[in-house]
Amino acid sequence: MSGQGVARWIAAGFGSGWLPKAPGTWGSLVSLLPGYGLLLAFGPRGLLAASAACLLLGCAACSRVLPSLDDDDPGWIVIDEWAGQWLCLALAAFAVGTPWLLVGVAFLGFRLLDILKPWPISWLEHLGPAWWAIMADDVAAGAIGGGAIAAIGVWVG
Repeated sequence: MSGQGVARWIAAGFGSGWLPKAPGTWGSLVSLLPGYGLLLAFGPRGLLAASAACLLLGCAACSRVLPSLDDDDPGWIVIDEWAGQWLCLALAAFAVGTPWLLVGVAFLGFRLLDILKPWPISWLEHLGPAWWAIMADDVAAGAIGGGAIAAIGVWVG
């Protein structure tokens, strides 16, 4: 596989962005299994580190792939969903722990924010070069979603 092929595969969330219909939802959903595995194996700090690594890897892959495309944010690029979903799950797990229910709540919270894109997520979606904007809005959705879930978990618990 060429360097461009590897970058496309990474940008596609290791292939999950090529699943039919709703690639962002598929990317988020597929990311949950390895994300939960990382959370169980390494705890919230480990998943937080993996999310940061995913952000860096995604920026690198998107910066390589985007110049050859006509679209600044093609739907099949979902590595941003991986980074944001993992961040949401990691932040929520700091307060709530690691029950399976947390995975579902983190998925719904992240997807809701990623789809609705309230401010400042909508603002970040247009900030800087396309490779950064693609990643930044999803990381913000993950941070806001995970922070909200953690706050509710602390308040309820």
